[in-house]
Amino acid sequence: MTEARGWKPVQLSPEYAPAAGAFSVATEAAGLVFVSGQVPRDPASGQWEKEKSIEDQARRVFKNVELTLMAAGLGLTDVASVTIYLASISDWSTVNRLYQECFRPPYPARAVVGAALEGFLIEASAIAVRRQDEEVTR
Repeated sequence: MTEARGWKPVQLSPEYAPAAGAFSVATEAAGLVFVSGQVPRDPASGQWEKEKSIEDQARRVFKNVELTLMAAGLGLTDVASVTIYLASISDWSTVNRLYQECFRPPYPARAVVGAALEGFLIEASAIAVRRQDEEVTR
């Protein structure tokens, strides 16, 4: 059991497609929720959205981060750090604009990295913080 190691996986609702690999979509340890890299994949159907524009893919990715956090009882306002991977670093300004639609000041810490992604344009991971006084309600 992973809880004996000091962390546990965050469970998504059964209506969501399972992870597309050998990983947890998120884990929680010591009041932190670590969201694995979210990609432009519809969480209900599991269908990739690779043919869509960077704007549509970024919106899907940020929504997937939010849905994963919601499964942990958190939201985007609880995010302390975001890492964004871009297939083309020239998409930075577009993604930055969309990021500001999802996250509000004070913004989380952030890194944006150029990456060789497998047919999609963006991926993002996040770390969120559970307030000490919050009760886990899952």
